[in-house]
Amino acid sequence: MTKNVYFVSDFHLGADALLPSIDREKKIVSWLEEAQSDMAELYLVGDVFDHWFEYNKAVPKGFIRLFGKLAELRDAGVPVYFFTGNHDMWMFRYFEEEFGIPIFRAPIQKVIGGKTFFIGHGDGLGPGDHGYKFIKRIFNNSMCQKAFSLLHPDIGLSLMKYFSVKSRKYTGDEDPFTDPAKEWLVQFSEAHCKDHDIDFYVFGHRHLPVDYLLSNGKSRYINLGEWMYVSSYGIFDGTDLKLKFYNSDFNHIYGM
Repeated sequence: MTKNVYFVSDFHLGADALLPSIDREKKIVSWLEEAQSDMAELYLVGDVFDHWFEYNKAVPKGFIRLFGKLAELRDAGVPVYFFTGNHDMWMFRYFEEEFGIPIFRAPIQKVIGGKTFFIGHGDGLGPGDHGYKFIKRIFNNSMCQKAFSLLHPDIGLSLMKYFSVKSRKYTGDEDPFTDPAKEWLVQFSEAHCKDHDIDFYVFGHRHLPVDYLLSNGKSRYINLGEWMYVSSYGIFDGTDLKLKFYNSDFNHIYGM
């Protein structure tokens, strides 16, 4: 049986959307169970959680079904990789210590099946969005994280949820992928591939499933979409990376 590599992002568990968060979690676990039989590796490319702060002795409650499935995958020898996003950047050591899942806080370049991938959530890349980039530097500051950890978890996690909701309202509905020249992650990828031999740029964050051929005629910008409304993911069969949908009424891939 051919083994495939799976990429997925933007579950935003903890926030209700088309489905309540707990029902979306059950759907995600069902997808993982179906994919497990041919899964070589799994890449969780950011914003798995809608809000997260990890205390020394406490993590946000819930998500037990997802945690159990990830533990099962790891116990079965399936490598799983977690990339922090803008909603779950305060992920520290819990996944590494509990599940043996490495945490990546910046994009990585990796060869998989003879193809070169550039993988990251995508927040803060490319031109523009200077306000968020400034806030991200503050949130990544160890002193700020230490100060926040002094808050009682009931207060701290409530604040995280509040700011997460505010962030989504600020962002609003995702604009369609109509002009690649205005897409920050496309601009980043176009500039980066001039000096790097990359086959696939794999990001989340944009909340739109996108498969776009860059101007060099080789590199492709892939955005994995999201699971609040679309339920899209990427699957690499050793030759090509394709976007697919799981039990979704949405089936449009932008950029093709």
